[in-house]
Amino acid sequence: MANFDFCDSCKEKMFDLKYIGMKIYRCMEEGLMKKVVSLLLVVAMAFAMVGCGSSKKTCSNSLKVGIILVGDETEGNSKAHIAGIRDAAKKLGIEEKSFIWKYKIAENDQCTKTAEELVAQGCNLIIANSAGHQDFLIKTAEKYKDVNFVNLAGNNADVSGLENFYNAFTNIYEARYVSGVVAGMKVKNLVDTKKMPASSVDPNGNVKIGYIGTFSNAENISGYTAFFLGIKSVYEKVAMEVEYTNAASDDTKEKAAAEKLIKDHCVIVGQHADSTAAPIACQKAIKAGKKVYSVGFGEDMLPVAKKAALTSPISDWSVYFTELFQNSKDEQDISQDWCQGLESGAVGITKLGPKVAPQTAEQVERTIAAIKDGQIQVFDTQKFTVKGQTVESAQIDLSYVDYAKNKVIYEGDKKEAISDGTFQESTLRSAPYFNLKIDGITEVNAK
Repeated sequence: MANFDFCDSCKEKMFDLKYIGMKIYRCMEEGLMKKVVSLLLVVAMAFAMVGCGSSKKTCSNSLKVGIILVGDETEGNSKAHIAGIRDAAKKLGIEEKSFIWKYKIAENDQCTKTAEELVAQGCNLIIANSAGHQDFLIKTAEKYKDVNFVNLAGNNADVSGLENFYNAFTNIYEARYVSGVVAGMKVKNLVDTKKMPASSVDPNGNVKIGYIGTFSNAENISGYTAFFLGIKSVYEKVAMEVEYTNAASDDTKEKAAAEKLIKDHCVIVGQHADSTAAPIACQKAIKAGKKVYSVGFGEDMLPVAKKAALTSPISDWSVYFTELFQNSKDEQDISQDWCQGLESGAVGITKLGPKVAPQTAEQVERTIAAIKDGQIQVFDTQKFTVKGQTVESAQIDLSYVDYAKNKVIYEGDKKEAISDGTFQESTLRSAPYFNLKIDGITEVNAK
């Protein structure tokens, strides 16, 4: 006989069926055939109910997940999400047939159509991995209230009023700060050993740092500021130039931005972009005799930039997906606005490259420990200024705005982000909202 894994309500019904079966047997022994027929009708009705169709609860083995990806395994952000999903599934024993994968789904009506298709295919949990999917995914969430929808990197779940729509993010800014410490150690070492090129120091005595951003939004600003502050925690005299591509993922633009920063004599090139274009450009520059080092994002860049790559900040999405899938299977509440960081292992950095400065590993270990126990606050307001002034208040509007239409879609509250001398990132909601333009950083080509 086949083995079935029924939920508790199903097991109760099966107990009833065993009881009815005993009654049928006794009636047949006594020749009461009319009663046997009546009991068989009851059995048929009971079997019709066994599938849990009349209940919101689902059997523990009925999880079916649809995944909408803006890219695929060749694109760093999607690669991290794919790895996290597969690692979580392996840990929980969820079979591959429980997942339906949709790759390279554009951030337009194609997302809505894809979500509709996944609902039609029986998915009861649908995940989209780009903030650009959010407006389109939520249309489907409003229509199908019995299906759960998760938008990674989205920012309106807490104000949408929908009980079946969720956001998730990681405290990647913590890992960016740590990667900044790695870069700072390299800068300090070059200065201390008198190997810093004169062309990499500006007229004010600041070492030139470069950074490639995608869009001038809070996610980018939070990330590059954390990176910059990590560098300054080791070596104070630095200035950073942020070159925007104004594209979510574009190897050609990222390569051009990296080449411009290298031409401007930046000794470190960090990135929000998650392709390998910038590390490859740095590697090529090193071979040509320049001093420039890469801090990547999303994956280990050593395979393409062995001498240039120092490290990369990364997210381990298996932490979130393990919780999401387990709670979905157990019919437990799903966090509507999930965010975790170094403490849970949801973020970290890749292995250090061979060209990092001496004692970098030890400094990284101390930094991570200090962030975990609260000794280091990434956005400590005493560590930066805006227009020469210490920032004492930052009111954050948590409304969700469609900037293309200049229209507020969901009205949120305005809340104070600074308390105890720290800008409290990703606590009012999971998605970043740090948007202060601090001194020492210049944005180029921002739109």
